[in-house]
Amino acid sequence: MATRIRLQRRGKKNQPFYHLVIADGRAPRDGRFIEDLGTYNPLTNPATININFDRALYWLETGATPSDTARSILKREGVYMMKHLKGGVAKGAFSESEAQRKFEAWKQEKASKLKEVELKERDAKKKALNERLAAETKVKEAISAKVAAKAAEAAAAQAKAAQEAAEAAEAAAAEAAATAEEATAAETEQAPETEQAAE
Repeated sequence: MATRIRLQRRGKKNQPFYHLVIADGRAPRDGRFIEDLGTYNPLTNPATININFDRALYWLETGATPSDTARSILKREGVYMMKHLKGGVAKGAFSESEAQRKFEAWKQEKASKLKEVELKERDAKKKALNERLAAETKVKEAISAKVAAKAAEAAAAQAKAAQEAAEAAEAAAAEAAATAEEATAAETEQAPETEQAAE
């Protein structure tokens, strides 16, 4: 039986989530499997991988052939690195402790690279959020400026209407005063005429 290390798709439509499994090469993709080695979530950045390292190394050493994606996942997690170092120990190139030290150094370097990717992603998200907030602030300022201009126009129109009403009231009062003066002048003119007529 040719064993394969491959991905088994789970998750909803457009939201893939995979299990890394050991399966018979003749079995369908989402069919029977021998052992579940862990999970792989490609939707996060960097992708979230959670596998059983020892079992993955065991199956790789016993001759299970990984698919292309499974191989890249195992390389990223250091399973291939450990297999290579174990080969070096078996050949006598270096000791077990030295191999472990090399693996730990590689693991720390890989972790620092992943941390950099996470920080870049976080900074990019923060930058995008700040840009969006700045754009929203500009829009709000433009809207408030328009509202203030409309309010100023309305206040100016109201003041102009009040001024025109006051001017009209003044004109009416002046007209009324003029007619009153004319009426008093006419009365005073008529009064001497009536006096002369009486004499």
